[in-house]
Amino acid sequence: LSVIIAIFVSVAIAFVFGTIVQWLARLCFTFAYKKHQKYFIGVFGGIAFTILAYFVFIKGLSDSPFMTDDVKGWINDNTSWLMALTFVVSSVIMQLLYILRVNVFKVVVLMGTFALAMAFAGNDLVNFIGVPLAGLDSYQDYIANGAGNPDSFMMVSLESTATTPFLFLAGAGIVMIIAMTTSKKAQNVIKTSVDLARQDEGDEMFGTSRAARSIVRATTDANAFCSRFVPKTVSKWVDSRFDKEEAELNNGAAFDVVRAAVNLVLASVLIIIGTTYKLPLSTTYVTFMVAMGTSLADRAWTRESAVFRLTGVLSVIGGWFITAGVAFVVCLLVCLIMYYGGIIVMSLLMALVIFMLVRSNVNFGKKNKVKKGDELFNQIMVTKDKEEVFNLLVQHVSMTHSYVDRFALEQYNNILDGLITESHRKLSKAEKALSNEQVDLKKYRRKELIALRKAPVNVAIERNTWYHLGVNSDRQFVYCLRRMLEPVKEHVDNNFNPLPKELECELEPVRNRVNDLMNRAEVVVSTGVFDDYEKLLTEAEVLKNDLSVIRKGHYDRMQNDHDNTNVQIYLVYLNILQESQEFISIMRHQLRAANYFYGNTQKH
Repeated sequence: LSVIIAIFVSVAIAFVFGTIVQWLARLCFTFAYKKHQKYFIGVFGGIAFTILAYFVFIKGLSDSPFMTDDVKGWINDNTSWLMALTFVVSSVIMQLLYILRVNVFKVVVLMGTFALAMAFAGNDLVNFIGVPLAGLDSYQDYIANGAGNPDSFMMVSLESTATTPFLFLAGAGIVMIIAMTTSKKAQNVIKTSVDLARQDEGDEMFGTSRAARSIVRATTDANAFCSRFVPKTVSKWVDSRFDKEEAELNNGAAFDVVRAAVNLVLASVLIIIGTTYKLPLSTTYVTFMVAMGTSLADRAWTRESAVFRLTGVLSVIGGWFITAGVAFVVCLLVCLIMYYGGIIVMSLLMALVIFMLVRSNVNFGKKNKVKKGDELFNQIMVTKDKEEVFNLLVQHVSMTHSYVDRFALEQYNNILDGLITESHRKLSKAEKALSNEQVDLKKYRRKELIALRKAPVNVAIERNTWYHLGVNSDRQFVYCLRRMLEPVKEHVDNNFNPLPKELECELEPVRNRVNDLMNRAEVVVSTGVFDDYEKLLTEAEVLKNDLSVIRKGHYDRMQNDHDNTNVQIYLVYLNILQESQEFISIMRHQLRAANYFYGNTQKH
């Protein structure tokens, strides 16, 4: 309990310190840090280097077995003077580097990266090799002193501190370096942290949650209440120091070097402090929460994104505690199984672990291929030219429409094939695909709305209606197909009468015409060439009228057929005709919205 509580407290401490330190740093340097750094950069760099030097070198070397007792004693007796001298010298050097036009923040970032690597090595290396080496040490002690009888073996050696051979440490360090450098999963962890902390709005990885909405609402109310007691002049001055319009971000950067320096230095210092004083903490979560605290202080969490970011933070923290509980229970069960199952069960479990690792990496690789598809949106986010933003947005909307057209047509055919062949599996796959598509469409819409806000105001206002009509058409495709699928799936699941050959032959020409129109519409919206626009709308209207005639004929068929066994399939077929008509109507709406949104002159 002490360990778990300490880790939880370290998360809170990291968040609070990250917020405070970044708020002070931004107050000094502002977002236009290049104009203001000449007054504070020497002191900032000196403080950062002195703190890192104290914990990395002085505290680290004083505990090192390579240091003699005399040197350790001298360091301990003269720590204050060493710190004062380090601060003065490092501050002067940093100021000189600034005069020589060296970006001191990049120097601090480099120092922070080195310190964070040292902090992770000092803490995580224990987690990486501590348990297996302790087990090996215990086994060797048992072999040497147990005389083959575990009942009489006294575990006195466990009272002393375990020692690790240097070669084991060096080998484990090399393995960690290679793994951290090449691991896509490690890079994905970094990506999650950076996405939640980025300065600009963008594609939010997480949705919203009730807890996040409640916290944001309560915080907003508390902020409004506290602002009443802050003098307007003070509030106005602070706001001027946090003017995000002045942010100097490199192309594609999530935040500037001021925040990067604070993130690295503060996270490494907190981890080293915890490691030095043997306090339990999670290096990953301390680093993560420092980044969240600094992003909050930088006002990166706007009213538009705060609920998404906070949901992400709560999900990450909650995931850790859930994982801890699962690990505790599963470890208990595995130990029991291994104890009673012996070497056979141990071998099977090892094979299962290998299989799960391989499968996990294969699935992770597939997931990464899917995620690589939205480079266009990332390009929109880093583009400053508003006209170019809108041009890229048109491309993104075009890709979305094109994809939805192909997807909708594929599921339309799957539903009809599932009914004709009575394939339960095909209909279930269509149901799952449509459900997933609803979630994906929400993500596309959010991305494109963010991009629309970055476009020129007059263009955004003019095209806003047509954009939303197009988005609504994409969603209506899914709703229409779900309405078509539900009675079909129920009919097939219950093994009711199959579709009569007469109705299948009647439906086939309709299906071919729907496929032809949708394929041509997809070409139009994907290329932006609307030469076939008027012809497509006319042919779609003709098909709708023909479907009305077929529906009227089917009504007559139902009234004249006195065989009640066909009622169910007749109603299913009627639903297909109605939804096919609606399907074509949605295609016309999407085509019309795309024509106006793209800015073509053809009107209809």
